[in-house]
Amino acid sequence: MADSDGLGEAATAAASPSAPAPGLSPPLGWRERLRAGLAGIGASLWFVAGLGLLYALRVPLRLCENLAAVTVFLNSLTPKFYVALTGTSSLISGLIFIFEWWYFHKHGTSFIEQVSVSHLRPLMGGTESSISEPGSSSNNRESETSRQNLSECKVWRNPLNLFRGAEYRRYTWVTGKEPLTYYDMNLSAQDHQTFFTCDTDFLRPSDTVMQKAWRERNPPARIKAAYQALELNNDCATAYVLLAEEEATTIVDAERLFKQALKAGETIYRRSQQCQHQSPQHEAQLRRDTNVLVYIKRRLAMCARKLGRIREAVKIMRDLMKEFPPLTMLNIHENLLESLLELQAYADVQAVLAKYDDISLPKSAAICYTAALLKTRTVSDKFSPETASRRGLSTAEINAVEAIHRAVEFNPHVPKYLLEMKSLILPPEHILKRGDSEAVAYAFFHLQHWKRIEGALNLLQCTWEGTFRMIPYPLEKGHLFYPYPSCTETADRELLPPFHHVSVYPKKEIPFFIHFTAGLCSSTAVIALLTHQFPEIMGVFAKAGKRESPWGPDLPLESSFLLYPRSDDH
Repeated sequence: MADSDGLGEAATAAASPSAPAPGLSPPLGWRERLRAGLAGIGASLWFVAGLGLLYALRVPLRLCENLAAVTVFLNSLTPKFYVALTGTSSLISGLIFIFEWWYFHKHGTSFIEQVSVSHLRPLMGGTESSISEPGSSSNNRESETSRQNLSECKVWRNPLNLFRGAEYRRYTWVTGKEPLTYYDMNLSAQDHQTFFTCDTDFLRPSDTVMQKAWRERNPPARIKAAYQALELNNDCATAYVLLAEEEATTIVDAERLFKQALKAGETIYRRSQQCQHQSPQHEAQLRRDTNVLVYIKRRLAMCARKLGRIREAVKIMRDLMKEFPPLTMLNIHENLLESLLELQAYADVQAVLAKYDDISLPKSAAICYTAALLKTRTVSDKFSPETASRRGLSTAEINAVEAIHRAVEFNPHVPKYLLEMKSLILPPEHILKRGDSEAVAYAFFHLQHWKRIEGALNLLQCTWEGTFRMIPYPLEKGHLFYPYPSCTETADRELLPPFHHVSVYPKKEIPFFIHFTAGLCSSTAVIALLTHQFPEIMGVFAKAGKRESPWGPDLPLESSFLLYPRSDDH
C-alpha cells in the first residue's frame, strides 16, 4: 500500500543522521544567483535590443516605402489568389494534422512538441527554470520517483504462460498471425540463459551445446542443438525441456518429454547436492539444477491442469511450494489459485490469499481480482441495482464493492476483458503488472471462474467504473496504490502483438498542436470556400483591411506620401 510504503520511507529518513532535512537546500552563491537572474532576463534584453536596432535603421532600410509598396501590391491581388492561398494552407495544415494524429496514436506524444523539446530548445539556449544542487530535496524526490517507476515498470515472467509448440505455434498455423513479439521472445531467451546455464557448463559437453542452443534465435536450430546434446548425453534435462516447449505439438507430447526431463533432472539434482560444498562453482551448479527441476515440475503441473487432472496439478504445486519456499518470485501460488478456483475450493483459495495478499509482497491482478471474486461470491446471486438503490448496500455488499474498487485501481484494464467489451488474445510470455498485458493474461484464464459464479459479472459491471471517481486527477497519487507510471503503454506495446489494440490508462490528453492544426485547417478551408463562393464580398473585406494607412485609420494612403515625403527629397 502507498501509506505503508510512505511510513517505511519516513522511518528510513529518520534513521539516517546524515540525511538533509526535507524541503531545505544549501543557499546559492552570488555567482549562481547572477547566472539565474541573467538567464531569466536574457530573452527580454534580446527583444528590446532588436526593437532598438530596427528603430535606428528605419531610414536606411526605407521601411516606410517598403511598407507602402507591399500595401499597393496586396491591393492589386485578385480573389483567385486568396482562394489558392487559403486552399493551399488548408491542405498543408490538414496533412500536418493527419500526421500528428497518427504519430500521437502510435507513440503517445506530439511530433512537433518532441522535436521542439529535443532539438530546438538546446539551440535556443533553453535552461531549467530552477537550479538544483546535487543534494537538494527536489533531486531526491525526482530520483525516488524514477526508482519507483522503474520498479513498477519491471517486466515479469507470466506464471501461466502457454507452450510455444503446442499452443502458440498452433495458433500461428490456424490464423497466420504471430502471437509473440520479438521483444517478448528475447526476454524469454534471457530467462532461459539465466535459469538453465551456469559457469560450469564447459565441464559437460551436452551443457555446452545447450548453452549455445538457448542463445540461438532460429527455432529449428535450437531443436537441432537439443538433439545434438541428447546424442552426447541421454540424461540432458534441459534438452528435453527445449523439445517439450518448442517441438511438441500437443500437450500430451509435451508432458511425455517433461517426464523424461524430470527423470534426468532429479538424477543431476541429487548428484549436485552431494558436491555443493566443494567449491563455489559446485554451488552455482546446484542453483542451476534446482532451477531446472522446479521449472520441470511446474510445467508438469500445468500439463496436468490442461489435461483435466486438476487435483494432481494442485498436489504438485503444493509440494513445490513446500520443498522450495525461497522461490516465491516464480509466483507458483498464482498457478495454485487458478487450479483451486477450477476445483471450486474457495476455502483453500482464501487460505492462499491470506498468505500471499500481503503488503510486503508485490501485488498482481490475480491476487486482487481473486480476492474481489471471493467477496463478490457471497452477495452476487441476490444483488440487484434497483433493490440496492432503494434500501442501500449491506455490509457484505459494501465489502464486495470495495474489493472490486481495489482490484480495478490496481489494474483498470481487466474489467473490459471480463465483461467481454474487448476481444481476448493469447497471453504473452511476459507481463507488465498493472498493464494491459497482465489484464490479458488474467482474463484469459480467469474469465471462466467469474462466469461460473452467478451474478458476479453483473456486480462488476454495475460498480467497476465508480473506482475512477475515487482516484485523484491528475494522478499525482493513487487512492490505495501508487499512481500509474508513464512507461506502461510503451512496455505493453512491446509485449503485445501489433494486431491487438492496446488499452491505455490514464488516457493521454490530446496535445496542443493537434488542436492547433485542426483549427488552422478548418478555418483556412472555410475562408477558401467563402472566397470561392463570394469573391466580391470577401474582396471588399480584404481591401477594407488593407486600405488603412499605416499612419492611422482615417488618413488616406495617398495623403501619407504628401505629408511625409521620401527621405531623399529633403
